[in-house]
Amino acid sequence: MKFVDLVRIKVKAGRGGNGCLSFRREKFVPKGGPDGANGGDGGNVILQAVDGIHTLTDFEFEKKFSAEHGEPGQGQKKVGKTGKDLIVNVPCGTIVYDEETGEPLADLVEAGDQVVVAQGGRGGRGNMHFASAVRRVPRFAEKGEEGEERNLRLELKLIADVGLVGFPNAGKSSLLAAISNARPKIAGYPFTTLSPNLGILAVDDERIVVADVPGLIEGAHDNKGLGIYFLRHIERTRVLVHVLDLSSGTSDEVLRQWEVICNEFKEYKEDLLERPYMVVGNKVDLEKGQKNAPVVESFMKSKGIPYYTTSALSGEGITVFMNALVELCRENPRPHSETRLFETIEPEKEIKTLPFRKKVEKATIIKMEDGSGYRVVHANLERILKRYDFEQEDALFHFARLLKKYRIEELLEQEGAQEGDTVIIGDIEFEYEPEQVQE
Repeated sequence: MKFVDLVRIKVKAGRGGNGCLSFRREKFVPKGGPDGANGGDGGNVILQAVDGIHTLTDFEFEKKFSAEHGEPGQGQKKVGKTGKDLIVNVPCGTIVYDEETGEPLADLVEAGDQVVVAQGGRGGRGNMHFASAVRRVPRFAEKGEEGEERNLRLELKLIADVGLVGFPNAGKSSLLAAISNARPKIAGYPFTTLSPNLGILAVDDERIVVADVPGLIEGAHDNKGLGIYFLRHIERTRVLVHVLDLSSGTSDEVLRQWEVICNEFKEYKEDLLERPYMVVGNKVDLEKGQKNAPVVESFMKSKGIPYYTTSALSGEGITVFMNALVELCRENPRPHSETRLFETIEPEKEIKTLPFRKKVEKATIIKMEDGSGYRVVHANLERILKRYDFEQEDALFHFARLLKKYRIEELLEQEGAQEGDTVIIGDIEFEYEPEQVQE
């Protein structure tokens, strides 16, 4: 199966159902009053981390996800049905970004972690909601609110127990195949592995996920070679295995491989050097490997670093290495992680998540450059007006009250607006006529 760790998708939450404009009409109830109910809220789009998925491959074929719309309200006070949430499953270890802003939204680490990435629109209020002692026959109902629409970038950082790291062609894929059930592509040239391979090491009751990630080269932290695509996949592993090619040049050149690995970790993220690890010298079955093995082993032991000599091809040393690896994993259990959510919007600007605010914020008046009129900028006011149907009899009355609530006439007057000037609020355009609002 193709390994995909970076995709872009589009999500759209459900639209809220329209409120109903209806009056009770029964044979013996001549003046029954308004009975139009509210529309249902639109469904949310939710990303959920689940076990059993190890790649984002499915998103290469399906990139658009939409939740269900809320149903409109009906007469006889029948509230519209709420739209169903759409739950989209992603692998554990998926980081969610807003593609437009680049802001991280959530880091879904454990199975069951969820985040709402698009919030459903609120259902419109029916005319029964607007009845009052003064206005007993309201001929006005709101339209449903549009659901959030977002472009997202999903980035997968593998959650594996063990990460095999080393130079291209060091034999990581062969080693993975030798200790697990994985069958990665294996060949004698650099960068055979262009994306991570996963294998399961099963010993007694232990099931250890082992990742063979693409080979790194010097300068990987600067994105040379496979660069960051390699390095990001080792961030979540709890144990690392540094794989050295014993047959590559002299013993000094072999040790140089290990030095480069450590240096790249330091430059990319220094805490990777504190991760529990062991070193494996591979390809001892080759002549150069046999010659270099004692020197490398002596050096590692002098540094107090756990070291094992193996041959993935012949099987030499594999059993000893496997047992040591299982023991190292048992000594370093994976800590439980909670979903990490990122703050993406300043609290005072969270208009989308807090639709109706107790505090009325001041609108901004912008005079058009050509002098043809004024534009009123206020996100909450613009959002409310999208729900107005101006073909309804009482819509203008509610519109006028809204202008008074936000002191729009007063602000326009301060900016020098004259009667008859064009005023634009969102998609609404009208002529300025001061002192027209009545209680």
